[in-house]
Amino acid sequence: MNVLAIGCHPDDLEIGCYGTLAKYVKLGHNVSVCHLANGNLGHVEIMPDELRAMRFEEAENAAKVIGAKHYSVDANDLYVTAEDDGLVNRLAAVVREVQPDLIITHYDHDYMNDHMQTYYAALRASFGASLAHYDLNATTPTAPVCPIYHMDPVAGTGFIPTEYVDITDTIDLKLEALACHKSQIVWMRDHDHIDFLEFVRTCSRARGFQCGVDYAEGFRPNLNYLRMTTKRLLP
Repeated sequence: MNVLAIGCHPDDLEIGCYGTLAKYVKLGHNVSVCHLANGNLGHVEIMPDELRAMRFEEAENAAKVIGAKHYSVDANDLYVTAEDDGLVNRLAAVVREVQPDLIITHYDHDYMNDHMQTYYAALRASFGASLAHYDLNATTPTAPVCPIYHMDPVAGTGFIPTEYVDITDTIDLKLEALACHKSQIVWMRDHDHIDFLEFVRTCSRARGFQCGVDYAEGFRPNLNYLRMTTKRLLP
């Protein structure tokens, strides 16, 4: 299968679903990751232009850890909106190139607007990518409308999974990929006294308790028309 994960900021997918993505890769599937926002406002001291370049490189390195292909739509933080035709068009181009059999993205009741808008942009772009006349300048073929799965928000707040993936064998890869985001991890450790790697491990452990394994990630399928399937697509 071709799997496309669409996150907002450069570390969101690592937090929410990289254990599952690493598992897909181990099983021989093709995995691509795409973030919409460039993360340029994610630091108190590092200025936006410098941070933008830094966070792109961190995301590239994280994708390499699990063997995924990395894309960026490069919108500035707080400017992610599904009403931005240019952003949606750039994301649709990624969808056409990847030809996904399923998409993993944010929950529509996530804790911040950029995350929620990422889901709506993914919904709009993936449908637009299926239309031959949506982008007359496109050089890639249309992509079929595919199922969408919503990943856990940070700390799982307000999210009740209906499906789980056992990531016991990929939890270390997940954390290794997340650790690539030094601009975030080091800052939180040194200035906020938060061990974010341990935080994410603990959240994965809690989901594991819920489904009877050591570590897990939780998901909900999107229930919109044309997005459902009779198949188990999660690994």
